[in-house]
Amino acid sequence: MSKLGTLGARLHRGEIGYDFVGKRKLWYGISILITITAIVGLAVRGLNMGIEFQGGAVFTTERTSVSVSQAETYAEEASGHDAIVQKLGNGGLRIQVAGVDTSKSDQIKEDLARDLKVDAEKINADLVGPSWGEQIANKAWQGLAIFMVLVVIYLAIAFEWRMAAAALVALIHDITITVGVYALVGFEVTPGTVIGLLTILGYSLYDTVVVFDSLKEQTKDITKQTRYTYSEIADRSINGTLVRSINTTVVALLPVAGLLFIGGGVLGAGMLNDISLSLFVGLAAGAYSSIFIATPLVADLKEREPQMKALRKRVLAKRAAAAAKGEPLDAPVAPRTYEDDEDGDDAPEDATPAVVGPRAQRAQPSSRGRGRGRPSGKRR
Repeated sequence: MSKLGTLGARLHRGEIGYDFVGKRKLWYGISILITITAIVGLAVRGLNMGIEFQGGAVFTTERTSVSVSQAETYAEEASGHDAIVQKLGNGGLRIQVAGVDTSKSDQIKEDLARDLKVDAEKINADLVGPSWGEQIANKAWQGLAIFMVLVVIYLAIAFEWRMAAAALVALIHDITITVGVYALVGFEVTPGTVIGLLTILGYSLYDTVVVFDSLKEQTKDITKQTRYTYSEIADRSINGTLVRSINTTVVALLPVAGLLFIGGGVLGAGMLNDISLSLFVGLAAGAYSSIFIATPLVADLKEREPQMKALRKRVLAKRAAAAAKGEPLDAPVAPRTYEDDEDGDDAPEDATPAVVGPRAQRAQPSSRGRGRGRPSGKRR
């Protein structure tokens, strides 16, 4: 078994672990700092919206020797608006001018043909009206809102409202960071960006639901034991699924990184940047929020319940009593349950909870050693 596999098995059994929930204030502080940076970047620089959202024109030319920077100058002079130019694989150019009046497209086309020294008839023009672009933008926001509402309803039914609220906070956290990075980097926001956002939100939820499912299973009948608090069990749930989350995140990030850095950066396929950047940033933010935001936030909300407060007092009182007697707190004992106890207060000091934590191995009966060393054959 590999070292990573051994580490995952030890984490799952609770032999080792990291105190994620105990250091939740640190993670909250880091997330708040990153979120504020993203919001400031969004407010200062704004989003570079594509023509699909604000209207404009896209001109595609045949092969030309004019450079990208020179073509941008020609396009801005012809249209009076900022232009984005990309070099195509066949040597042609893709010139995008946002906010331009579609009625002026023919004149812009003629000016570009003259400056670029190409035939005007061989320049393809795709026009997007501002009203249609506004409609697309509204539909994108509506789809995102519907997605969030359905997610909250499902999680509230499948788990509980606290987990639904924590998942919603994590999703907003991921969206804010991704949008802020787009604003800071200056990449164009296209329908592919919206598709990428919806994709990474689904991935983020997948990781979160895995941890929540483990937490729900381990906290079943939690008040019938006095060994762990809710926050400690939440920590065990995160540690138990940690290696799985890391593996799935790394495997998902590798091909996306290929699209972003090789496809968009090395090969110059700029149209890949819009979806690959949202996927790359969103996948990383989603993995972070599932571990460091969602589950600690659930623990915070649950610890406010009267039952969880009473459980914490019983656990701490038991540990204080054991420490005063010099007894070990986690000594291996035979597995026992206390389903017969009404509230767990009368459970024996060495009892092991039925659901929480790894069970100790049963002692083998001494009768298994009988007959060893005897010759085989029928007894008389």
